[in-house]
This record gives sequence, C-alpha cells and structure tokens, in this order.
Amino acid sequence: MADQEIETAVTRALEDAPPRNFRETVDLAINLRDIDLDEPSNRIDEDVVLPAGTGQETSIVVFAAGETALRAEDIADEVLDGDDLADLADDQDRAKDLADGTDFFLAEQAMMQDIASQLGIVLGPRNKMPDPVEPGDDVVEMVERLKNSVTVESGDRKTFHTRVGAGDMSAGEIGDNIDVILRRLNANLEKGPLNIDSVYVKTTMGPAVEVA
Repeated sequence: MADQEIETAVTRALEDAPPRNFRETVDLAINLRDIDLDEPSNRIDEDVVLPAGTGQETSIVVFAAGETALRAEDIADEVLDGDDLADLADDQDRAKDLADGTDFFLAEQAMMQDIASQLGIVLGPRNKMPDPVEPGDDVVEMVERLKNSVTVESGDRKTFHTRVGAGDMSAGEIGDNIDVILRRLNANLEKGPLNIDSVYVKTTMGPAVEVA
C-alpha cells in the first residue's frame, strides 16, 4: 500500500489536470543522480507488474506452435508460428510495424534462436526480444502477468518515464503502482534511494507534481 505522500501527490496531479475528451495516461518521471549510465550494468531495465494494472490496453504477441499456440490464442493479441516468423524476416517493414505496435513478446524456447537470428535486428534495438516460454510454463499466466506490466527503462538517460496508470483510476490504485516501481528501483540501484534525485507524476496533458 502506497504511503500518504505518494497518494497525496497523485491526488493533486489528477485534480490539477484539465478536463480532456480522451482517457489520459498517468506517467512517472524519474530523475537519477550520482550514477554512471554509460556503464550498461548501471542502467535500469525492468518489467514491473503493477498491482492495480496499467489502466491501458497492453499488446502481447506470442511466437508458438502446437499446444502452447492453442492455449495462447484466446488471450494473446496475436499468435505467430514458424511460417509467420519466416514471412516477417522477409518483410522488414512489417516486422518493424509489429515491433512498434506490440508492448511485449513471448516465444517458445525452441523458437528463440530463430527469432534472434531472423528478427533480432528489429526487436533488439527496441528492447522487444521475447521472454522465453519454457517447457512446463503456463503461457496463459505469463500473458496475464504481462498485461499488467510496464517496462521501466533508463537507457543512458538520467531522466526517464514510465506509465503508472490512467486518469480514471483512483489515486490509491496509482499510488500503489508507483510504490511498487520505487521499491524496485531502490532495490536495484547501486545506492538505492540515494541514486534518486526526484520523482514526478503527471497525466498526459496535466502539470507535473513532485512525489519524492
């Protein structure tokens, strides 16, 4: 459960946002300090499951065949087999459109090597390489988890953003999501909270409100 300081900041961000005729995203801006992001091992790259969900549609594509494909069909946005993979490898524009329009990819372990060799040039730079589905993994559970996940990624930038909800979610729900992200950052940064300079929350078109 988020502390009162976080929830108060979210409440203010929601209240200060001007009325819009569309469903706004709520984003978190994180500013780091005293950390060398030219060193890849110091960079943040985490998929975080949000307890209250993202408040948005999350697109997930599964590369699979057989039983795994059948199980994924009812829950994934698209299921692609080996023939589809070969077609994508021959059509780089279509592969790029798929990568840009998909939040997360999953792939059966047996297909990972082919995906790396045929689509790695497209998926790799976008940080969209699939998570492997190992034998015995529940692909339905994996897709459901990813539907409530966001990628928290700094790259080489000390200021970066991530989605934490939608404007029609409650301040408590968004606050809980922020709390989980901040806890993950504190656990993974070299100096924990000392590496965090400031954190702001805002709706798509609203003013930024400082959280920490």
